[in-house]
Amino acid sequence: MSISSFLGSQITVVPNFGIKTTTPVRGNGNGNSNSNGLVTTIECSSRPQKKATAHHRKTRPRKTQPWDINRKPTVYAPLPPLPPDWTFLSDDNSSSGGDTTNGGSVLAGVEASLPSPPAI
Repeated sequence: MSISSFLGSQITVVPNFGIKTTTPVRGNGNGNSNSNGLVTTIECSSRPQKKATAHHRKTRPRKTQPWDINRKPTVYAPLPPLPPDWTFLSDDNSSSGGDTTNGGSVLAGVEASLPSPPAI
């Protein structure tokens, strides 16, 4: 038994064959209409994707276990000394952006060893 026969009305339903009809609606002046007069609607997802930082802050590991709450960071052994042929560049000599001991350029020795271009 159908609902139309139960209510006593004779309604004929025409099947939709995939034809979409749109009726143009004039915008109401608040900027929601585009150039062809149709109103644009914003569809919101039920589960919007979080931005990266918000996601990492929400899903970061938390210390919830009693043994983990008072746990301190791991203490590692100190690193071994650097090899003797490795040296640090001091900040006071490199304030001009390069090594000042060889004329102000870090690549001064490399540039001096390059052959000159051929004369044309």
